[in-house]
Amino acid sequence: MSDGETPVEEFKRATAATLRAMAGEPEVDVTYGVEQAGMVAGRARLPVPATDLNPHDVALVRGEADAIALKLKHHNEKLHTRRAPSGGMAKAIFDAVEQARVEAIGSRQMAGVAGNLAAALDERCKRKGFEHITERNEANLAEVIRLLARERITGDAPPPSARRLVDLWRPWVEQRCGEDLQGLGPLLQDQDGYAKATRQLIRDLNLDPGEDGDSDDDNMDESEGGDDGGESDEQDESDMESAADQAGGEDAMPQEMQAGDEGEESGEQAEGEMMPGGTDEQSEEPGSPQQQRNRPGQGDNRPYQPYTTEYDEVVEADALCDADELTRLRKLLDQQLTHLQGVIGKLANRLQRRLMAKQSRTWEFDLDDGMLDTGRLSRVVTNPTYPLSYKIEKETNFRDTVVTLLIDNSGSMRGRPITIAAMSADILARTLERCGVKVEILGFTTRAWKGGLSRERWISNGKAPNPGRLNDLRHIVYKNADEPLRRARKNLGLMLREGILKENIDGEALLWAHNRLIARNEERRILMVISDGAPVDDSTLSVNPGNYLEKHLREAIHYIETRSPVQLVAIGIGHDVTRYYRRAVTLVDAEQLGGTMMEQLASLFDDDDLPGSRRKARMN
Repeated sequence: MSDGETPVEEFKRATAATLRAMAGEPEVDVTYGVEQAGMVAGRARLPVPATDLNPHDVALVRGEADAIALKLKHHNEKLHTRRAPSGGMAKAIFDAVEQARVEAIGSRQMAGVAGNLAAALDERCKRKGFEHITERNEANLAEVIRLLARERITGDAPPPSARRLVDLWRPWVEQRCGEDLQGLGPLLQDQDGYAKATRQLIRDLNLDPGEDGDSDDDNMDESEGGDDGGESDEQDESDMESAADQAGGEDAMPQEMQAGDEGEESGEQAEGEMMPGGTDEQSEEPGSPQQQRNRPGQGDNRPYQPYTTEYDEVVEADALCDADELTRLRKLLDQQLTHLQGVIGKLANRLQRRLMAKQSRTWEFDLDDGMLDTGRLSRVVTNPTYPLSYKIEKETNFRDTVVTLLIDNSGSMRGRPITIAAMSADILARTLERCGVKVEILGFTTRAWKGGLSRERWISNGKAPNPGRLNDLRHIVYKNADEPLRRARKNLGLMLREGILKENIDGEALLWAHNRLIARNEERRILMVISDGAPVDDSTLSVNPGNYLEKHLREAIHYIETRSPVQLVAIGIGHDVTRYYRRAVTLVDAEQLGGTMMEQLASLFDDDDLPGSRRKARMN
């Protein structure tokens, strides 16, 4: 260990050096952060190790590093792109089985690497909630195929957290492509042959991707990459459904494939809440889905619209979980952040003092009447008729305020980010409540992975082109603005429940939270968004332009920032959100979230650049 280097810094340096050595890439840049591990823009991204360097977290970080190194060493991206299907489930399976290949090579060669990879794989399965899944669904098929391929090639059973899921799928998969899985082992060192065998496996699953990328033409220019035609995502989806219909019997793939372990929740509908554009007044606001449909000249002439809003829901948090489970999750949340609560608590006290100072009383001196100024007492005694010897107590004008925290409840927030977001929201709400500032805490996600009932309706109606948003929104109210925190505190534990966090459609969530604020009577209205990246919904993006969700998010932000009295601020966890929001900050470490929330709110209370009168004038 070099002078002044902590054990964690030494571990990071050693892990990065090992990754470069295994990959044979001495110049690869290695970074650490809370976002998902992998290669991004030529950089290897690894999870931040725990400060106590416990064996579990050490093995996890090493496993992610080994997986990246093996892919750099044994994977040819140009060849992979040339052989890959065009998209959809076929592409997901093709990528997953290739990852199993490169990891199997390392596992066979080095026992230590095998252990590290197993630890990282088990943690990944836990984060995806595999241990709680009791039904087969399309969203998990690629992961199941990867685990079965790994089992056939290396002899290693699936991790404990995924065994039940794999056993649910095993009969169905074995019946259709058991021989294909068995034939992968001898082809480990031949990526091209392995890719062809994987394509045959996909065809035997009735996910036939056609001849796309499957040509044996040796003269094909590998530098071109990309797909060479083939069938669309819609065709892949249609083939999957056809496969389910043909299979029949107990082993048939379910027709209604909704991901996650919350099938019992799919029929729940919230009452008494209105989605964005739900009223005539709201639907006329610029940036709302209704107004976007009516506005001409929007980019590529594909204005944003949901395919249907029938299955969307705005739901109270306690309706998604029973009381005992909420209590257990809240205790878990408190236990995980005991050491962090003191730090954020100090910051909260600092914010409280800052806000209370703005509400403090002041004195106006040198008046002709009022209370006698004791500082001028000697002058009054010597000359009782002397003027300007009085003072009046005066209160500072502190504007009535409401704050909304809108928290991204997407799957990529799972783990440390969502835990710290929940606790920070709790402490912030407690602090602002002491200062007489009302706080609303909201979350946004979807009801299913890769589309829900909206997508099924679109399929049954003939798959019209450019259908718009194809997933069912789930907007969660953790705490209403008029509700005291003591009644809603347990609700924040819901964010830790497996299966709640799915996909994120930020634009509509932003407008929903904004419309709730607009309906409030407070003079100052603040909306703080906590997210970890751009909007993502596979079912929507697979059949619409690639920037479809992002474009709508930008339109919603532009409207709020330029034409609304609501003050908007965003905090990005691990991803740069300054490219979307005018007032934003990006965090590398989720543990900085609490302090950053306090500072951003304090600066908003200090900022009088846009008082209510001027912001309202902008709307006109």
